[in-house]
Amino acid sequence: MSMKTIHETDFYRTSDLACAAAVSLFVPLDSIDKTDRRRAFFIFERNSELDGLLEAFWKGTLQVEPRAYFDQIKSLKTRLYEID
Repeated sequence: MSMKTIHETDFYRTSDLACAAAVSLFVPLDSIDKTDRRRAFFIFERNSELDGLLEAFWKGTLQVEPRAYFDQIKSLKTRLYEID
């Protein structure tokens, strides 16, 4: 049986809630890293779809439905502040 080696470059990490909310409407959030008490990181598995979404987000061309985006921000905040 072979084990897949996980590299840091296999994942995208961001502490930007707005970016994480927009991107997670299209691709699943892998996890939230809360090890730093001052800042949490939203972690996504890196692939070409994610890279395209990030590029569109930062260029300001990513279009999302406003209500879905607002709901996603609330959902991420809930996950962020829940007690582990």
